[in-house]
Amino acid sequence: MAADLEEKTNRYGQLLAEALEAATVAPPEGTPMAEAAAECREMAASYLEDGRHFREEDDLVNALAAFSYGHAWLDAGARVGLFDVPTEGHLFTV
Repeated sequence: MAADLEEKTNRYGQLLAEALEAATVAPPEGTPMAEAAAECREMAASYLEDGRHFREEDDLVNALAAFSYGHAWLDAGARVGLFDVPTEGHLFTV
């Protein structure tokens, strides 16, 4: 079971890192929606950093939770139009 948790944690960490790179802010700069996108992106990046910290501390449960929450911020933002994201592949559910 520990090996499964470690594999899943690593996979979700990589997924979040790739999703952060792939997501671009969709609304025009200087608009309230662009500010909302920036805030969502900041939350996702913070969760990525937190997850990496937890993983370094061998706290895989909290690392996985942080990576999952971070990806959820990006995925929800993509669904409401805050981000332009790839529609093919495994990074987003849009």
